[in-house]
Amino acid sequence: MQLPPSLLEIAPPSETGFADINLVRLRQRGMVTHESGRTSVAEDFRIIKRHLLNDARGGGSATIPHGNLIVVTSALPGEGKTYCAINLAMSISMERDARALLVDADVARPSVLKVLGVQAARGLMDVLLDGSVELSDVILRTNVPSLTLLPAGPASRHATELLASRNMSRLLDELASRYPDRIIIFDSPPLLLTTEASVLVSQMGQVVMVVEAETTAQAAVREALARIDHCRNVNLIYNKSRAFHGAGYYGYYE
Repeated sequence: MQLPPSLLEIAPPSETGFADINLVRLRQRGMVTHESGRTSVAEDFRIIKRHLLNDARGGGSATIPHGNLIVVTSALPGEGKTYCAINLAMSISMERDARALLVDADVARPSVLKVLGVQAARGLMDVLLDGSVELSDVILRTNVPSLTLLPAGPASRHATELLASRNMSRLLDELASRYPDRIIIFDSPPLLLTTEASVLVSQMGQVVMVVEAETTAQAAVREALARIDHCRNVNLIYNKSRAFHGAGYYGYYE
């Protein structure tokens, strides 16, 4: 998801644990914000989040372990996973009884903060690499009261092993259980591009896979789904579709 140079103004790294999201720029790009009103994109993500929130809260036929950990991924780069992850987190942050934590887990090519117009020096990788760094040291409050951010942190050649480590499992347990009203959205690497994606997805309660309409080959979609066939709760977003408004069609994969 490339932005023109004129839209890439990035705020300096936060030293206070606070990030000022560029909401004006998000509205200009047609993305979901608290002030964007009843746009087609906002309505699409209202529909998408309802099913996810219901499962996160145990409203389905069976309780989903770590149902409030939701990963957004895709088969290949450029399908709109970061766009969908941000819009989903923004939409969830509008709930009266829920808070959203948006995690940039695409540690090789992080882009969440760039799109939001903020910058951070530390993040997820710092917590996994350094036992003295706590989650509270790197999570950023924002000018959206019910939305917080966890940046990716520095790149690491051992990212796959770090994401598969016991330290990561403990971190996910903490994220899932510490605040029952918090929904955690992870922006994951593409499934067919890195091994980190499969490792991350395997630890999530719910998976949202973004498919670019009329572009992503069926073979790529099938291969990506095969890599996560052990995951029970996989949802699909048909993104950039001309046949539907906004984000596109939302469905389920069993």
